[in-house]
Amino acid sequence: MPPTPPAYFTRLDTHRFAPTGHAQGAWASDEQHFSPLGGLITHAVERHARLDDRTGTLLSRISFDILGRPALDACEIHVETVRPGRTIELIEATARIGGRQVVRARAWCLAAHDTAAVAGGGPDRLPHPRDLDTYPLSQAWPGGYIASLDFRPVTPPRPGRTRGWVSTGLDLVAGEKAGPYARYLALVDTANGIAVRRPPTEWMFPNVDLTVHLHRRPEGDWTGLDTTVVFGATGLGVTATVLHDVTGPVGYAQQALTVRALPA
Repeated sequence: MPPTPPAYFTRLDTHRFAPTGHAQGAWASDEQHFSPLGGLITHAVERHARLDDRTGTLLSRISFDILGRPALDACEIHVETVRPGRTIELIEATARIGGRQVVRARAWCLAAHDTAAVAGGGPDRLPHPRDLDTYPLSQAWPGGYIASLDFRPVTPPRPGRTRGWVSTGLDLVAGEKAGPYARYLALVDTANGIAVRRPPTEWMFPNVDLTVHLHRRPEGDWTGLDTTVVFGATGLGVTATVLHDVTGPVGYAQQALTVRALPA
């Protein structure tokens, strides 16, 4: 058996990608974790919108609706512009696995303007990850994706509340250079697993979506997560995160959760 490449996906053709064992999910061994899949979709959006090449165009918001179980199998991604424009564009992407649509994403790409004179209002930055110790996230979660991470909390995780950093030494797609948005967003969905309110061996709380708003382009190889998790009394939950890179806050993420007890 050939060795697993140091990446979450390998490209099969223009639109199709095969996940490696590093993309394996935490809830089931035959599923993909959504975090690298979300990064892969962002990679396709970033290339379609040419965010690296088109000076002055920035990703403002991207939302993912998870329509079905993402099996650990080849996925096909298609991207189109549904609202073209010089200053405002709306991009839509779909991911299919086994011929079935499993994710639909929409991204607003906006023209940049010089607003440095009025910039401000964000929260304080997190302590730098170089000053923090690695925490064994695999003690709480199984799966190849979790095992691929370097997780460094600011303080030990508490039920429903954690601030910390996530990074990985793996490429998103083998042999391809991912852009700054894809590299960063490939780690954001980890937020739902770093501040668990109840043990995942007793309760399920998967997210059915992920929405990210950015007020600037993220930089570097670390994704900072200042995360709060709330469970309601009727099976609903929300994971809310202030997003950071090593230079400060960059935006916000929210995930809608379906909360239910595992069968005894």
